[in-house]
Amino acid sequence: MDERQKREIREIFGEDVLFDCPMSRYTTFRVGGNAKALCTCREMSTLEWVVSYGVREQLPFLVIGRGSNLLFKDSGFDGIAIRLAGDLAGIVEAAPDPPLLKAGGGAPLSELLSYCRERGLSGLEFLVGVPGTAGGAAAMNAGAWGMETGQVIREISMVDPGTGLLSRDRSELRFGYRSLSIPKGAVIVRVMLGLVRDDPQAVSGRMAEYLSRRKAGQPLDHPSGGSVFKNPPGDFAGKLIEKAGLKGERVGGAMISPKHANFIVNVGGASAGDVLALMELARKRVWDLTRVELEPEIRVVG
Repeated sequence: MDERQKREIREIFGEDVLFDCPMSRYTTFRVGGNAKALCTCREMSTLEWVVSYGVREQLPFLVIGRGSNLLFKDSGFDGIAIRLAGDLAGIVEAAPDPPLLKAGGGAPLSELLSYCRERGLSGLEFLVGVPGTAGGAAAMNAGAWGMETGQVIREISMVDPGTGLLSRDRSELRFGYRSLSIPKGAVIVRVMLGLVRDDPQAVSGRMAEYLSRRKAGQPLDHPSGGSVFKNPPGDFAGKLIEKAGLKGERVGGAMISPKHANFIVNVGGASAGDVLALMELARKRVWDLTRVELEPEIRVVG
C-alpha cells in the first residue's frame, strides 16, 4: 500500500481508518503483525467503496469480525482489514410471528444473544460464549452441541465485489461443516434469522447451561482463536491430538491446552510463529499416528 492509496482511503474514512495497525489488538489470539490499514465501516456506502477500491487497486481485504478464528502471521497483512459497525451491526425484530430477526453482519453474538434473552427468542442459545459476529457465524456456519447457525438462517445479504449488494434466501444457500459457499470476496452485511418465541427465563436458562458446559470443557482463561482444527468425519480433532500426547506441549508462549487439545492458547508473549509451529506439530503427529489429516478451522492470514 503506497502513500497515494493511504491518502485516498483516509479521505473516505477519516478517523475510522488506522494505518499499520497491530492485529494483536483486534484478534482473540492476541498475536500477529500489522495490517496496512484497518477500516471501520459504519454504513453500506463506505463498505461498498472499500470493497470496490480493494478490487480496483488489487489490495487484499478481509472482514475480521471480533477477531476469533483468525491468525495473522507475524509478517502482517499487506491489505485492508475491515470491521463492521453502526448500521452494519444493528439488531431489529423484522417480523413478530413467527419471529424473524434481522442482524447486521457486524452485530456481536454477545449482543445478539442478550437481545434474544430479553425478548424470549429461542434458537441461538448454542452460540453463547462464542466471541464472534452474526456475519462471521454465518460465514463459518458456527456450531456447537450438535447445532449450526445455518439451521436458523432464512436469508443473507452481502456485498459482492462483482455485482454489488445481493441477497440469497435459504434455498439458495449451501452450508457445509464450518463453511458457507458464497462468492469470493463477498462480505455478509445482514443475516435474517428464523427463531421461536419462548419464555425469557427458559431461554436464559438454556444459555446458562450451554455457557457452563463451555466453561467446563474449554480453556477460556487464556487468549485463543477457538477450535484450531475441524473435526474429521466420525472423530474429534481434540481426541486425536490428545492421543498423540500433545496436551500441554509448548512452543514459546503458545501451548496446546491441557484442558482441551483442540485449543492453542497464548500463555504470555506468544507469536503467530509459535502458534503455527504447534499447529504443524499437531498435524504431523496425528498423521504419523493415525493417518488422519487435520484440516485447520482457523484462518491463517498473511
